[in-house]
Amino acid sequence: MQELRPEPLGAGVVKRATRLADGRELIYFDDPDTTLSAERSVDTRDLGPRPATASMRQDVLTGDWVSVAAARQNRAFLPPPELDPLAPQSPTNPSEIPSVYDVAVFENKSPSFGPALAAATGDAPEGADAPHGLDDLAALGLGRTRTSVGRCEVVCFSPERAGSFGTQSVTRARTVIEAWADRTAALSALPGVQQVFPFENRGEAIGVTLHHPHGQIYSYPYITPRTQRLLDAIDRTAPDLFQRILEFEQAGPRVLLRGEHWTAFVPFAARWPIEIHMMPHRHVPDFAGLTDAERDELAPLYLRLLRGVDALYDSETPYIAAWHQAPVHVARDTARLHLQLTSPRRAADKLKFLAGSEAAMGAWIGDVPPENAAEKLRAAIEGVTL
Repeated sequence: MQELRPEPLGAGVVKRATRLADGRELIYFDDPDTTLSAERSVDTRDLGPRPATASMRQDVLTGDWVSVAAARQNRAFLPPPELDPLAPQSPTNPSEIPSVYDVAVFENKSPSFGPALAAATGDAPEGADAPHGLDDLAALGLGRTRTSVGRCEVVCFSPERAGSFGTQSVTRARTVIEAWADRTAALSALPGVQQVFPFENRGEAIGVTLHHPHGQIYSYPYITPRTQRLLDAIDRTAPDLFQRILEFEQAGPRVLLRGEHWTAFVPFAARWPIEIHMMPHRHVPDFAGLTDAERDELAPLYLRLLRGVDALYDSETPYIAAWHQAPVHVARDTARLHLQLTSPRRAADKLKFLAGSEAAMGAWIGDVPPENAAEKLRAAIEGVTL
């Protein structure tokens, strides 16, 4: 056992950092009412070397960068509950987390970006070629490659083997939000990182390979294509585009929830059968910029939203909950933190699959009018109790 140094965060959450057997960082975030002690078990596993940092290739037709991370082929795929790699370690389960925890965050064993940023600091493995800034990434050319510097982290919402963010208590949700804010600040400070993206994939229909309640945080060495289009829209309209969108939606028929600090709505041009956006009422670039009051309100509001989505049908709804944040070094005063939750579920027993028009051409056809979707979601949310 080792006693880990406490670092107090907001809302009474306490952070304790340590290392796994192969050197990956592991961070515990303790609930304000935790029953856990400061002592945590040491990871004594005999682990092999970490995979080499992946490389990425540029698609010269679009300018997009594609990370080729072959080590991800070896990641766990729907293991039985007794071998859950995100549960606390036991004598029969040599999992990734050595101690019982409230919320735990650790570096992904098979990352898409990373596992280290050594290439960006000059202490790079032979042959590494980190991106040389945004101008370098924007240049086009055949056969261009760069090292996939960055970092990917797993965020475990609970030690329980089943569930999702929406099944957590308000207190636990608040702890996760504090963890998102802490990690956003820390990852944004790493050399070479251009954007930080917290998200949750839920359901096998989305491609989830672990049923344990968890999300992830990707730290990219570039600004993602989605965000580049967003920044272009801001440039072509107005710096306060997000505020204009918020006021437009608040005055319309698609609002689902509205608090003192947050509004959730079905967007005017929703692509998916279930699509929900939520944003803060003031400009905030990322989780680290939220006030305590904004974080406090988000916890129950977000839980109501997720439980409302599940109340639409008699079974759990698959979704991707994507928290878009401003890039680390540009557009901090114009790109606003916001949630985009999407689900392909268009009926109790039907999913929307991306066919030719959407998948090949990026030309979307909506199956459900956004106003109809908002009406059904509001009715489902009204029945939710926390």
